[in-house]
Amino acid sequence: MTSSHDSTYRYGAHVHANGIRQHYLRFGGDTAATGQALVLIPGITSPAITWSFVAERLGRHFDTYVLDVRGRGLSATGPELDYDTDTCADDVIAFIDALGLSNVVLAGHSMGARFALRAMTRGARGVAKLVLIDPPVSGPGRREYPSKLPWYVDSIRDCTHGADIDTMRTYCPTWSEEQLRLRAEWLHTCYTPAIIQAFEEFHSVDIHQDLPAIQVPTLLMCAGKGGVIEEADRQEIQTLLPSIRITTAASAGHMIPWDDLDGFFAAFEDFLGTPPLRGRLP
Repeated sequence: MTSSHDSTYRYGAHVHANGIRQHYLRFGGDTAATGQALVLIPGITSPAITWSFVAERLGRHFDTYVLDVRGRGLSATGPELDYDTDTCADDVIAFIDALGLSNVVLAGHSMGARFALRAMTRGARGVAKLVLIDPPVSGPGRREYPSKLPWYVDSIRDCTHGADIDTMRTYCPTWSEEQLRLRAEWLHTCYTPAIIQAFEEFHSVDIHQDLPAIQVPTLLMCAGKGGVIEEADRQEIQTLLPSIRITTAASAGHMIPWDDLDGFFAAFEDFLGTPPLRGRLP
C-alpha cells in the first residue's frame, strides 16, 4: 500500500503492546482536520487493509489508526496466543496506551465493536467517544448470530490454498471487484482457530452486561438489512444505556460500508463533531 498526493494514508507500522506485536495502518496524521485520534477495530475476518477505503475518508478529519486484531493481517498470530474477548479487549487498551493517544474516538465493527465495548469496561483510558457498528448481540440464552461458522472457515481455507475473485464472489456476491481482490489476497492471514473462538464467543459471551458501565458518549450504528440487531435489541440496549444514540444505515447489510459507503458515513450524523463525512476523495 502506497501513499499519493490525494491520499490520507500515511504508513503502516507495528507496536509491542499487551505482550504481542500489533500492526496498524495510519491515515490522516497531522493533516487531519481535527487532529483527534480515531482507533478503528475491524470485524472477525477483516484485516486492517480491507478497511482502507473507509479510513481514507476518516483520515480527512481524524488521525486514524486501523488495527490488525491478533490472529489477522500482520499482527502476531499462532497457537501460542489467546484469542478470547477479554484478551483482545486488553490489546485495544494496550494499543492506545503504547501510542500515547488521548481524546480518542474508539470505533469497532461487528466483533471489533464487542472488543471496543469490553475494553471500556476493562479500564481503557483516554477514550472520549465510543462507536459500536452493528455488533453481534447474540449471547447465552439469546438468538444465534445470523451468519454461520462454515462461511468463514471455508472461505479462509480456499484463500489459504489460493483463491481468485471468482471464488470470493461465491461468498460475497454483492462486493466490488476491488473488494473481492483484497479479500482474496488477505483472508489467508486470518488464523482459523482465532476466528472459531471469536465466533463461538459471539454466543458464549454476553456484552450487554458492559453497557450500563459506559460513561462516554456512545453511538450504536445498525445495518438496516443486516438482521444482526433487531428492534427488540435496540430497545434493550437503549434501556441498558439510556444515553446511547442509535442510528441506522437503512440500505446496508452487516458489512455496512461495503454495501453503502455514503450511507455508512451519513449514519454517523453529527456524532463525531464534524461535517457529514460524505463525498469521495479529490
